[in-house]
Amino acid sequence: MLLPESIQSLVTALERLPGIGPKSASRLAFYLLRAPEDVAQDLSTALANLKANTAFCSECFNITDAGRERCEVCESQKRDSSLICVVEESLDVLALERTGGFHGKYHVLQGVLSPIEGVGPDDLKIKQLAERVARGGVGEVIIATNPSMEGDATALYLRGQLEPMGVKVTRLARGLPVGGDLEYADQNTLLRALSGRQEMN
Repeated sequence: MLLPESIQSLVTALERLPGIGPKSASRLAFYLLRAPEDVAQDLSTALANLKANTAFCSECFNITDAGRERCEVCESQKRDSSLICVVEESLDVLALERTGGFHGKYHVLQGVLSPIEGVGPDDLKIKQLAERVARGGVGEVIIATNPSMEGDATALYLRGQLEPMGVKVTRLARGLPVGGDLEYADQNTLLRALSGRQEMN
């Protein structure tokens, strides 16, 4: 069945989103077609505002409101400027902020090293991180990239760049999740849990 051009173009646009395949894209497009006018209009307005009203912080590269030079975290005097947590994406900042346990500042790389996809150090915000550390006042950099091959490679690269600058470089601990069973843990998770074991206090 041939779809009208307007529906087909919407399906094609939705398919480009992460995690949305052809079937999901078609379902969403037909939902919007049948939905009340205000649902589609609200979505359209929200998408237009997304690009128009957001920007990246000039210091940490997290998202912020358009027209702001720096984000709320970077401008806050209550945050510990000597502690920088390096993450892959802005969503990682939200996850860490939800814990309420981190009171330093952030640096968003906007991706990870991935030679297969042609992403090298110059494609990420690594140079800007090195410049922040070189300005002084940073005592520790916590690398919080994901525990994937690309995340680990990025962490190793960052350590090589930052340690010669005299800053302490740490990595988030990894191991068994709370409430998890040993029998269901994969080999890598168990090995990391063993190597990262701590004294019981």
